[in-house]
Amino acid sequence: MTNSTDNNLQLSIVNSQLSVCVVGVGLIGGSFALALKNKKLASHIIGVCNREETKQKVLQLNLVDEVLPLEEAVKKADLIYVAIPVDATIPIMQQIMDLVNDKQIVVDAGSTKFALCEALENHANRKRFVATHPMWGTEYSGPEAAVQNAFAGRACVICEKEKSDATAVEIVENIYKELGMHLVYMNAHDHDMHAAYVSHISHITSFALANTVLEKEKEEDAIFELAGGGFESTVRLAKSNPAMWAPIFMQNKENVLDVLNEHISQLRKFKSALEKENLEFLNELMEKANKIRKIIK
Repeated sequence: MTNSTDNNLQLSIVNSQLSVCVVGVGLIGGSFALALKNKKLASHIIGVCNREETKQKVLQLNLVDEVLPLEEAVKKADLIYVAIPVDATIPIMQQIMDLVNDKQIVVDAGSTKFALCEALENHANRKRFVATHPMWGTEYSGPEAAVQNAFAGRACVICEKEKSDATAVEIVENIYKELGMHLVYMNAHDHDMHAAYVSHISHITSFALANTVLEKEKEEDAIFELAGGGFESTVRLAKSNPAMWAPIFMQNKENVLDVLNEHISQLRKFKSALEKENLEFLNELMEKANKIRKIIK
């Protein structure tokens, strides 16, 4: 059963009276703020940024209406959206959870979920927290990286739905649906495992491939002139911000190592096929890989 205050908050979304605090107005947080503005889902958006130049930039880009210190921003918001590197998320989230009341909603957008959910498991305000991961991103970072319609057509994972207040979850679900996302539900452990398989390994592979080419191909002009679309698309993620991705790899180390070991095993099969000039095995490996077509169009 929902109380009248929760119902009023739900109505406030429809009437665009929702006050939102975005902690970390970069690629994800900035794009989220833009989407809320475009869809008229918030009456007021407050940004929380660490650096002075970032504060000026987010205001200049009109991503938020004002920038405030964390505690002041949280107190003014109905919904607090946290989109910062995962190594900073746990202490900041614990601070936020200590500040919120039983009507506010706290949402995070991090790429790892298990460590955060475990850290907040026994917090008195745990029900006000909704763990999410919008499955979208680019190789760019910072406020300038924020783009329009970023989340449309993408998946958003919601973890441990049953541990959050039902009305809070419904409000967050409605916001993501309004942004054009489809929702997937998982426990935090499964999320981190699947994220390692379909996201985190892609970034490690891209970083490794870029290092391989930079090590072997000493002429930068040759890389620039000869690199085709296939190379560009494969190595694109190597331009991603290490400050964001190193903590993700470390926080999800067990799952990343598991998938990395399998990836190395697959690379050895290709190496073996070439060394032994085994054309049949080489074709077999590629034909097996072609089955991905049935999953990814």
